[in-house]
Amino acid sequence: MQIVAEMWLVLRLTDSGVAVGATSALQFAPILLFGAFGGLLADRFSKRRLLIATQVAMALPALALWALTASGGIELWMVFALVFARGTVNALDNPTRQSFVIEMVGAERVMNAVSLSSVIVHSARIVGPALAGLVIAIWGVEPCFLLNAITFLAMIVALARMDPAELRPAPRSERQPGALRAALRYVRRTPELSIPLGLMAVVGTLTLNFQVLLPLMARFTFDGGPSSYSTLVSVMGAGAVAGALVAGTRTQVSARLMVGASAWLGALTLALAAAPGYAFAVAALVPLGAATVTFAASINSALQVHVEPEMRGRVMALYSIVFLGSTPIGGPLVGWLAQTAGPRASLALGGVAALLAGLAARSAFARARPATVSP
Repeated sequence: MQIVAEMWLVLRLTDSGVAVGATSALQFAPILLFGAFGGLLADRFSKRRLLIATQVAMALPALALWALTASGGIELWMVFALVFARGTVNALDNPTRQSFVIEMVGAERVMNAVSLSSVIVHSARIVGPALAGLVIAIWGVEPCFLLNAITFLAMIVALARMDPAELRPAPRSERQPGALRAALRYVRRTPELSIPLGLMAVVGTLTLNFQVLLPLMARFTFDGGPSSYSTLVSVMGAGAVAGALVAGTRTQVSARLMVGASAWLGALTLALAAAPGYAFAVAALVPLGAATVTFAASINSALQVHVEPEMRGRVMALYSIVFLGSTPIGGPLVGWLAQTAGPRASLALGGVAALLAGLAARSAFARARPATVSP
């Protein structure tokens, strides 16, 4: 709800695709800048305690946005500053949360857990945008920010009530110079990690920018309003839930799955770019959502399974950097291209990029032939 409200607020204040792209970029830029440091902290300290602290901190920008919009004093620079503040906390929260999954369930269930986590996330993306569209149409964006702030209480209570004895914590990493460089060297010499991360870097930068493109499609391509935008997001979320449920039945992840998901993602993005009307776009977003979550979950699971436990926080920070931190580069780029040549051009760029990246990853896997990730 908060993301929908932020994007619509910025679009209302500026009527600019570049500003919408900049908002998305500011949300994820801190992960690009500070994500590796967040992963280092996740390797050194209790992940459960770190997550409790980040949930408290992430509620504060939401409260500030509510107060400013409710008072009528909101300006564009304030939205940008608060989005950046939330992103800074997320630079610690995201790698910690990603690497915490395997400590809850163990390596044998990590693919199932990542997929079920995706079901929860994308179920929220169905309900949230639909509810946000209704709330914005009736009361405006302000309640979306307040509701988001309140919901952090649920995460804090859930984490506090966990039994630490039931967790499977990784060995704590000792404080030492060059710890981040050591993680980079480790990834470079490990094809099971470097190839999926490279694939995600390309697709994350050029293809996974639907947060920027869907509001632009709703407004400029189909001449719609908040309800049209929320419908596009909700339908894509429904497809993602279906894809996550299917992915959740898998116990292993292979190179073929990652490459195939990238190819399907590219092909379906091109289909969305060519959508002749709003109804076709809605229909295309269902399988596109499934392909998106299958792609992300397969790479996430591959990294979690093949990384050494004491390196997990730092490697998952690199995943966060290439998955979310690539948005500060891709978001403004696709926003500018959408404003210059239309949202369809940005989608076409993303579709071609995913197809070519999948082909390059297939070739790299074939050359490396790693024992644990078979082509």
